Amino acid sequence: MTEYDFANLQTRWSFPTLVWFGAGRLSDLPGALAEIGGKAPLIITDRGLAASSIITGAQQTLKAAGIASGFFCEVQPNPTGENVVAGCEVLRKGGHDCVIAIGGGSAMDAAKAVAMMAGQTRPLLDFEDIGDNFRRVQTNGMLPVIALPTTAGTGSEFGRSSVITDTDSHRKVIIFHPKMLPELVILDPELTVGLPPVLTAATGMDALSHALEALCAPGWHPMADGLALTALKMIDGALASAYSEPGNLTARSNMLVASAMACTALQKGLGAVHALAHPLGARYDAHHGMLNAVLMPHVLRFNLPAVSEQMATLAHELRLKGSDPGAAVLSWLETLQARVDMPSSLSKMGVGVGETEIPGLVADALRDPCALGNPIPLNEAGVEQILRAAL
Repeated sequence: MTEYDFANLQTRWSFPTLVWFGAGRLSDLPGALAEIGGKAPLIITDRGLAASSIITGAQQTLKAAGIASGFFCEVQPNPTGENVVAGCEVLRKGGHDCVIAIGGGSAMDAAKAVAMMAGQTRPLLDFEDIGDNFRRVQTNGMLPVIALPTTAGTGSEFGRSSVITDTDSHRKVIIFHPKMLPELVILDPELTVGLPPVLTAATGMDALSHALEALCAPGWHPMADGLALTALKMIDGALASAYSEPGNLTARSNMLVASAMACTALQKGLGAVHALAHPLGARYDAHHGMLNAVLMPHVLRFNLPAVSEQMATLAHELRLKGSDPGAAVLSWLETLQARVDMPSSLSKMGVGVGETEIPGLVADALRDPCALGNPIPLNEAGVEQILRAAL
């Protein structure tokens, strides 16, 4: 076990918010609004969910309780700054005092950014997660958020940041403030039952990547490590079932909670998987979870020399056989990905990276804040090695 100088070790931990869990809890939306003091909510979702029974059910539940709600759905799969600006305009014109985020990571990220920007005078990019930029936020201008995830993957409902694409520079920007964390999260596994199998798999791999990278990130954070390990065990037991049996509420529940735990664990740090997935997603508008799935085996192989202790622990928890824990975990990961039909390369998922584009992607990955959490310090050669292996 890694030894630390506890006489001098100082660190900072933060854990999540109020959670209401249970099948059918979408019907508790009026009570959730009363809990946070909201009276005039704006529902924010993405275009794919706009006409779904989930959204109409939420609207009807609020209407039956005498609560008028606004609606905004102009959110792209990789939300942009323009989406946030448009959402803020709808929010201000409607006089809304809170936001209800319903959807996957895209809707969550856009909704949290809209709620943060509601009363700001600076542009969105002024709050990029660099240094102490978050101190620029006028907190009295922020609005509370209720989050209802419809995917078990990003865990953005437990995050204090949003990933927003800057269309001018073609890069993903992390917008951060501690108070971006939703005030109340409703985890209703019934909301994930209708998710198509390919998205069940891709979002599940996103959750797995959060847990795996957090476990491997350097630093002492046993609470995050415990959450990451438990999330990985739950994903191991639930993802394939959720993929092949869409109506399996037990598997859906376990994946939803595992996603929440994995997102909480990632405050310990992420690494090369996300550092590369962000610029790839920004440039090619590809699904973030699927990008993570393709990149994960190559990043893990690259990092194995620095994470032998973590691999031994994980192999033990997953009851993997073999004398080499790192090889066993890598085999487990690739087998699980094959069971849920994840592509094995960027080209197989339709992302064609040209030779001339590699230097820019490498540079963007090294600039990404997640690069700092990789267990082996990243440089141009290392990032290019991983990227070429994933092509």
